[in-house]
Amino acid sequence: MAGLKKIGDDTFDQEVMKSLGLTIVDFNAPWCGPCKKLTPILVELATDYAGKIKVVEVDVGEAPQTASRFGVVSIPQVLFIRDGVVKETMVGLNPKPKIVAKIEQYLA
Repeated sequence: MAGLKKIGDDTFDQEVMKSLGLTIVDFNAPWCGPCKKLTPILVELATDYAGKIKVVEVDVGEAPQTASRFGVVSIPQVLFIRDGVVKETMVGLNPKPKIVAKIEQYLA
C-alpha cells in the first residue's frame, strides 16, 4: 500500500535501527484480519506525518528472524523505535487516536 514501505530481515537494520527519528514498525501477515484493519490507519498516519516519521511494515512470514528478534508472538504488533531504540510496543488493533498520542509523545 502507498505510504508503507515493506521491509524484511535483510533490510530491517538499515531501514529502522540505523534510521534517525521516529520509525513505526507494523508486524503483520496477509491472513490477519486485525492487521488488515490497522493498515489503512497506518497509511493515513504515514501521510499525516510525512517528513516527520517513517512507517514500515514487516510480514512475519517473510521476515521470521526479525519477528523472533523482537519477540513478536501476536499480531498486529507495532513498535515505536526512535534513533534505533525500541521505545514502546503496542499489540493488537489499536484506535487511531491512541496511536497518534504515542506518535506525539515520541516526537515531543
